[in-house]
Amino acid sequence: MDGILDHVMMRVADLDDSLEWYQSHLDYEEKDRWEADTFTIVYLGPEDMHEEGAMLELTHNHDGAPEEMGDAWGHIAVRVEDVYDAYEELMDEGVEDYRDPDSCGGSYAFVKDPDGHEVEIVERDHGARWSLDHTMIRVEDADEALGFWTRKFEHAPTGRWEADTFSNYFTKPRDAAPEAMAVELTYNYDGRTYTMGDAWGHLCVRVDDLHDDWEQLMVREAADYRDPASCDDMYAFTTDQDGHEIELIEREGLEPPLFPE
Repeated sequence: MDGILDHVMMRVADLDDSLEWYQSHLDYEEKDRWEADTFTIVYLGPEDMHEEGAMLELTHNHDGAPEEMGDAWGHIAVRVEDVYDAYEELMDEGVEDYRDPDSCGGSYAFVKDPDGHEVEIVERDHGARWSLDHTMIRVEDADEALGFWTRKFEHAPTGRWEADTFSNYFTKPRDAAPEAMAVELTYNYDGRTYTMGDAWGHLCVRVDDLHDDWEQLMVREAADYRDPASCDDMYAFTTDQDGHEIELIEREGLEPPLFPE
């Protein structure tokens, strides 16, 4: 099983507004899109993104906008060379001031997209500018969450931050390139539960063979949520221990067409 994160999906109210925001402020280009009767999805990413880099999938449902952000999903994070320079650049472009670098200890910052999805800005010495560094999800049991990603998808821990009230744990496939996106698992010590909402959709993992790897996930006791047959043998979905949806898809590369046939 590959285990590389292929994309993260979020739902948006106005596709044109969202595309303009990500294309003008983060220099994303459209990689591909899928037009259906009831929804449109668009894949975005930097022009020179790494072959193991993750894309952003924007989903627009034609019958209405997302109603609830929820708190089970936290943010996406994008890479820059200098967080102060990047934040000032966004401010000069008219992006709303949300959490500047000084308020975050000087090592990161946050802005919001038109729908309120939080976008963290982090300094990295690898990866294309604005490429996706990680996606943060909140989990109710850190041990279970780490076990899920290491057992089901063969991830390895790549970093941690333990504070007085919470911990952050990062995972990605053991042999993944530095440019690959990580999962950030945030565990708050106060025992809170989370609301999934509908503004976030799923994480997607690349697999070598959809059917073989799905069967392997079943052996590893993953949730049988939407098997390949129920998805026209194009993709499949499982869920983690907290209900975050995780798509499985075969992907040969990042050049269009991106959708399996």
